[in-house]
Amino acid sequence: MVRELVGGEWYEYEPMGQYIVRAPGVCGGRPTFKYTRIEVGGVLDRLAAGEDVEVIAEGYAGRVPREAVLEAIDLARRYFLGSLGELVQSGA
Repeated sequence: MVRELVGGEWYEYEPMGQYIVRAPGVCGGRPTFKYTRIEVGGVLDRLAAGEDVEVIAEGYAGRVPREAVLEAIDLARRYFLGSLGELVQSGA
């Protein structure tokens, strides 16, 4: 767990990557982009709906850079690939 002072308040989070974190008490502990309350799941939903990475990043006015969206894709890919064994075993 990382703890740092941000805007005069303590911010504790578990890094999942350079841009993505899980912070207790922020969005129920679901992954968000660091220093925001923007949930990674929402960005992945937008990607799944066909929105372009550039459009998504621009829509957050610099709070979620293009590289952060790409990191979300990579983390989702790695999680999926890591779960394949469980999916096969469960018959899903």
